[in-house]
Amino acid sequence: MADTIQKYKDYVMTGFLKSVAPIVIDRAAGATVTDIDAKEYLDCFAGISVVNSGHGNAQIIAAAKAQMDKLVHCSSYLYHVQPVADLAEKIANMVTGERRALNAPRGQAKTFFGNGGAEAIEGAMKLARLYTGKHEFIALHGSFHGRSWGALSVTGNQARKKRGGPYAPGVAFAPAPYAYRSLWPKDPEECGRQCARAIDDVIRFATSNDVAALIAEPVMGEGGIIVPPLNYFKEVKKVLDQHGILFIADEVQSGFARTGKLFAIEHYGVEPDILVTAKGIADGFPLSAFTTRPEIAAAYKPGDHLSTFGGNPISCAAALANIAFMEKENLPARATESGNYAMSRLRELQKKNPLIGEVRGLGLMIGVELVKDEKLTPAAAEAEAIRDSCLRSGMLIGVGGTYGNVVRFQPPLIITRQQIDEALRIFAEALQEITQPAVHAAR
Repeated sequence: MADTIQKYKDYVMTGFLKSVAPIVIDRAAGATVTDIDAKEYLDCFAGISVVNSGHGNAQIIAAAKAQMDKLVHCSSYLYHVQPVADLAEKIANMVTGERRALNAPRGQAKTFFGNGGAEAIEGAMKLARLYTGKHEFIALHGSFHGRSWGALSVTGNQARKKRGGPYAPGVAFAPAPYAYRSLWPKDPEECGRQCARAIDDVIRFATSNDVAALIAEPVMGEGGIIVPPLNYFKEVKKVLDQHGILFIADEVQSGFARTGKLFAIEHYGVEPDILVTAKGIADGFPLSAFTTRPEIAAAYKPGDHLSTFGGNPISCAAALANIAFMEKENLPARATESGNYAMSRLRELQKKNPLIGEVRGLGLMIGVELVKDEKLTPAAAEAEAIRDSCLRSGMLIGVGGTYGNVVRFQPPLIITRQQIDEALRIFAEALQEITQPAVHAAR
């Protein structure tokens, strides 16, 4: 283990060295990962909300292996490849069926496949500009859309953007519907209305009235699992329609059953114009996508866009098997049931511990915001201490939020009730350890 960790220090370039856990993972199955010393860890972060169908899912692995035996790569945008065509057809039927996760006629949608979320975001932004003939964007405070230059340009998080600017011009930011830290913490609906109205002001006063699209996450992941009030996107869509502005929904982290719906935007009854997905699309195989209706897709002319590895046949075969598994096992419903149970238990814990300011989430996309006092002073050091304590006790969790004070629970959706109970036990003990250090040390 020490040898691999040292090689990371010597040879791996990473801006996340502080966050790299001092373990070497050797294998994984379901909701459990195992290090090279055979110690098991309950995975409540799922590789940053990726392996929604579980580590090493047999059906998905089998589909990938079968495709690997036939074809690994030929560049899916120079030649026709069956898994790419089949997956695009499947997504078209998924997003325009009863779910209505895209503003397009039934069965009529086109998808461009890439490799990662940031690539898909930039492709969607480029397409929006070409289709509308406009050049500006609106994004939200606290948002995160990826680490490439264009994606960071529409990211509303200083910590993610530092040392990389100046970024692209023509981006204006609007207040996020973050009810807990808004002027209306007890009235989320009013928060939603006011934040939606603010977008109209942003258009009128902070742009040149040349806005191609608003880009927003239906649930803000890196921003701290911020769940917008249910009226927010309906009010936003009214504003966008008045100005002829497209809506790009960034479902990179919230998509594919994570929130209890196949796509999180379904919770809001609003249909975006472009839907961006990645992470959970192929259960760990690298793949991303952006999907839109045919007339918008037609704005891409031959030569306008390409991705050498985009639409890799193995990843697309894995994605098809992943979606089939989600549908067969009804993972959205399972995520809802498990998430509601976990959040109810966490809220019971909140009553006993003032360090927990708020528990929020949808499905198994859960955030626990830690605060030091009634002024909501962020408890960032405490959040990191809890993550470290959980690691020592055999559990992987995430920490995020604009202030670095939100503990993130985003396990594989196949996690069992018994495993959830174990995760909550470990978290409660970690919480007690940092709030009562003297008592813990005495033991």
